Amino acid sequence: MPKMAVLVVFGLLLSLAMVCNGGITSTFVRKTESTVDMPYESDAFQIPPGHNAPQQVHITQGDQEGTAMIVSWITPDEPGSSVVLFWSDKHKTKKAEGKAKQYKYHDYTSGYIHHCTIRKLEHNTKYYYKIGIGQAERTFWFVTPSAVGPDAPYTFGLLGDLGQTFDSNKTLAHYESNPLKGQTVLCLGDLSYADNHPNHDQVKWDTFGRFIERSAAYQPWIHTAGNHEIDYAPEIGETKPFKPYQHRYTTPFKASGSTSPFWYSVKIASAHIIVLSSYSSYGKYTPQYKWLEQELPKVNRDETPWLIVLVHSPWYNSYNYHYMEGETMRVQFESWFVQHKVDVVFAGHVHAYERSERVSNIANNLENGKCSPVKDQSAPVYITIGDGGNIEGIATNMRDPQPDYSAYREASFGHAIFDIKNRTHAYYSWHRNDDGAAVKADSMWFFNRYHHPGDPCKCKDSYFLYHLSKQFVPRNLYSCTH
Repeated sequence: MPKMAVLVVFGLLLSLAMVCNGGITSTFVRKTESTVDMPYESDAFQIPPGHNAPQQVHITQGDQEGTAMIVSWITPDEPGSSVVLFWSDKHKTKKAEGKAKQYKYHDYTSGYIHHCTIRKLEHNTKYYYKIGIGQAERTFWFVTPSAVGPDAPYTFGLLGDLGQTFDSNKTLAHYESNPLKGQTVLCLGDLSYADNHPNHDQVKWDTFGRFIERSAAYQPWIHTAGNHEIDYAPEIGETKPFKPYQHRYTTPFKASGSTSPFWYSVKIASAHIIVLSSYSSYGKYTPQYKWLEQELPKVNRDETPWLIVLVHSPWYNSYNYHYMEGETMRVQFESWFVQHKVDVVFAGHVHAYERSERVSNIANNLENGKCSPVKDQSAPVYITIGDGGNIEGIATNMRDPQPDYSAYREASFGHAIFDIKNRTHAYYSWHRNDDGAAVKADSMWFFNRYHHPGDPCKCKDSYFLYHLSKQFVPRNLYSCTH
């Protein structure tokens, strides 16, 4: 073995030995000042030039398998055209026709909100698209995912509880500059925080849309509804939950047999992603319950080995903020997740970062005294990424001592990357805003629960390393970090 390779392997072994087995509460010191929304005149909220120019452009996957894309935008002054022109280097220009609508909220009337689905796209292809036809035209692009298949690599970015503060801007910029380039954003809810302002200031939805356009117009964002999307305000006559969010952010829910835009699934490359709603009914016999009961058995792990679930309220949380708010949903669905060997559950809500061990608490029946989570190789890892930088600030109050189920926690803002290599391995990393974009504050190799169940981490054992995607990988670890 070349000398340099020996040094690399030796250094990796040392780092693994030092940090294996989790249970870390980070001592990193970050700023304690409160977060502040960027002013309306900020460059981040710049209105594009031209009469009735399309703004707040964002895209999301438009079907189950990645051959359609939903393009959404707003024209502020008049409806204009809902047409999308799209083409690639090897395809002639085609046209798709969408629809425009408005909504009213208290004393606010929205611009004209356009949604247009473009279909019959080829996989792994760069498409250009043009909107604002006949007025102030704007052109963007996106790349479709690879065809669904067990060894299709793919990289997801993860952002939660983003908001539109100066810290939010740092988070998005940090994500954009990460050398591990995300291809699709998994957005874990709590977007604009309009409801933190008098009368649920709907202008905040407009500024948020312009803020994220620099990313969301070029790569799909898969959205999860959070509590700040509810916008229920009977004191000002607003009694329809999720009204602004539902008008602005559409989802391909019908493609997965769902009856609601708040819970649905998509397949992207080698991943099957299930989105659930923490703030819709999920008790037995409810539509969400029945949909998930039917959806999980449909997941073909030979086709999409990676089973990822998105929720807003975390099921395992060791912060005193929102402590146990996700407990009833956990009790309802955790046994299904273990049965179907979900790989990872991503959540937001708590404005900090936390990664769990693989644990479950399904043995507890309220009478047997088994009320503590236990390590479980069939259970998911639970990761909380509610650290986007929103106006409510960082959650710093942690439960003491740190519970056994908590592997790593830190009260900082940041983003994460989930980088699928093949059917057996994925590399996960979390990046705090205070570091360089390439710095990994927390990371781990995921071993697929279906194709590579793995063995518990034993620090005293030697490690068999092999070459995968130009990286040395600890083969027999299931949750060790490095």
